[in-house]
Parts: sequence; C-alpha cells; structure tokens
Amino acid sequence: MRARRYGGRAAAGAAVCLAVLAPAGLAGCAAGDEARGAPDDVRRLLDRRATAVLERDPGAYRETGGPATGYDNLRDVPLKSWSYRLKDFERDGTRATATAALSYRVAGYDRAPLTADRTLSLQRRDNRWYVTSERPAKKAVEQLWDQGRVGAVRGTHSLVLGVGRERAELRRYAELADRAVPAVRDAWRGPWPGKVVVLVPKSLDSMAGLLGAPASGYQGIAAVTTGEAGGTGRTPADRIVLNPEAYGVLGELGRQVVLTHETTHVATRAATSKATPLWLSEGFADWVGYRGTGRTSRQAAPELRRAVVDGRLPATLPTDDAFGFSGDAGGLARAYEGSWLACRMIAEDWGEEKLRAFYEAVGRHRQRATAVEGALRDVLGTTVEDFTGRWRDYLRRELL
Repeated sequence: MRARRYGGRAAAGAAVCLAVLAPAGLAGCAAGDEARGAPDDVRRLLDRRATAVLERDPGAYRETGGPATGYDNLRDVPLKSWSYRLKDFERDGTRATATAALSYRVAGYDRAPLTADRTLSLQRRDNRWYVTSERPAKKAVEQLWDQGRVGAVRGTHSLVLGVGRERAELRRYAELADRAVPAVRDAWRGPWPGKVVVLVPKSLDSMAGLLGAPASGYQGIAAVTTGEAGGTGRTPADRIVLNPEAYGVLGELGRQVVLTHETTHVATRAATSKATPLWLSEGFADWVGYRGTGRTSRQAAPELRRAVVDGRLPATLPTDDAFGFSGDAGGLARAYEGSWLACRMIAEDWGEEKLRAFYEAVGRHRQRATAVEGALRDVLGTTVEDFTGRWRDYLRRELL
C-alpha cells in the first residue's frame, strides 16, 4: 500500500513537517475476506471484547482474557464505536491465531471507522476460547495504545492523545491546535470539520511505529499528517502525529506554524489530488502557517536567500523530487521556501481569493499533466512561463 508524501517546513530551517495522504482503502477493508471455518464462539468472544471496551467495563474485558493493560491503555480515549471482524483463523489444538479487522471511531471527530488489522492469540480452556494477547497484525501499523497508557486532553477544536506525556504538556498542544483551527478557517473557505486529532507518541521510534516506517525517515520532521487525498467524505478525521524530539526543540512560533501548517493539510485534503504538485500543497500550507505572524521573506526563507545572494536563483518552481528526504537539508529547505514564496506572491499580486481558487482548480484535474497550466490560464490569466518569470523576479525583490 503506497502512501503519498507531502513535505513542509516548520520554521526557518528548524524542522520539517509532512503530510501522508493515502488511498481511501486505508479506512476500510475489502469485502469477501471473512474467515471461513472459524467457530462461532470465537466471533462471540470478539464481540464481547469489543462491547467491554466500548462500554468501559474492565471486568467484562478481563473475562475475554489477555493482560488488563490492553484495556487500561485505551480507556481514556473517547470512543464512538469499536468492533472486530474476523478475517483469518488458524487452530492448533487448544491454541489458535486469529486475524481481525478492528474498526473504531473517536467520538466527535471521526466521520467513518478507521480500520486496523490485529492479530489475537487464543487459548481454549474449559470449552471456551480466551485471548492471550492482542497486537498489530504483520505489516499493520501500531495504534497509540499499543505503546502505553494514553492520556487525553480535549480542546475547543482539538483532541490531543499522548503516551508518556504529562497532562500539562498535552494541554499546551491542545491550546496550539485550538489557535490553528480558526487561523486555517480564516484562510481556507472550503468545507471541512474544523477540528483536529493530534497524537503525541513517546519518542521518534514510537512515531515511526504509528506510521509503519523506519525512524530514520522522520528525523528532523516535526509532524506528519495522515489522511486521504481528494477526500470522499467516507474516511475518518486525519491524524496529526507529532515527533516529540523535533517538535520539542521548536520555539513557540515554530510550534504554532507547524500545527497551523498541518491543520491546513487537514482542511484542504478534499481539494488536494494527484494533480496537485507538492510546491502548491506545501507552499499553501506554509502560507497559512506564516499568515499573520509578521515574518518577513528574509526571516522565513534563509536558505533560499543565501542561494539568491550567491547568484543561484532557481530556474523553475520546485519539482516533487526536490521534496525528497535525501540528506540535502539545504535543498529541501529551499524547495519549501520557494514554494511558500510562490503562494505568497499569488496572494499579494492576485489576491487571497484567487490563491484559494487556484488551489481548488488544480486539484479538480484528474491528471498532473496540464493541471497547473490550465489553472494558471483559467484562474490567474497567465502562463507557466510568465508565472515562473514573475516568481523569479519576486525572489530577487524579496530576498536580495
């Protein structure tokens, strides 16, 4: 299952943030993969376990078997639904292994169930099946409660869930998210829920476990947003996953910019498609993030300014490849900074309403080819060549 990555700057060379936009299938299961030959009492066991979680009944949960930490870790998570669907069952005498699709919704935030495959080890005693352990299935990502006891803090527009974090810290993150949502709502007029779920894992390694990728790929990345490109309305709320190591070293402004940037990805994902180039999706998110902060181009684009001063003015807008995490931190920063300034230029020269319309027009195309060219013509009344020339002139004017 391939994920589409979107990189983004956090604050003046301090860190980067990233949105992972995945296909709609991530939010559900394929039909027809129901386990065959599994005894009905195993299905009833999973039903009782799900009911115990949803009804906050630790006694009933313990009766299904397994360590009580499984229940304790997630009991503070506000749940709207929780259910298992058996997909595979293999028995070996009094022991068995079951694979089930866990579907759940966070109350007040998820519009459709989020689904994760789970492996449950079972043992039969006294003519009954019991769970001895539950864990992520092979190739499935971890859930936050797999990593420890989850603390929860509700904000006005946010829910922050964390492991290994003091409640006061989670409350500060909720305050930042609560400021981000109105800022994004003011900048983006398209429909979106107007609330966010923020996950704060214990460490960089824990963050990687939630995303199913090596930790080395997220070093220096302040945050990641997961969701579905070109939202269908059937998928659950996005998750903003913080890297506590990179995010923790940012100042107050940097933290706010990161959360506002990531919240922008949540708000715009329905208007973001395969046709949307990374310079536009990331530049727009940074434009919203820095909007109203008073940061100048020279302050917020130091790497690109150095390049321009040295006579290395970019010839073209950043390509998608420029956003790869190849170890060239300077090149990556210049890609983000140039993208931000492209969107800033549109907002200044054509107006903010035109910038929003341009973003939406690009996303409406089904294919990348000609999407930007068509939107430049139809919305801004210009060509790729003219726009690129104006952008290069803007870089000189702003950064020299």
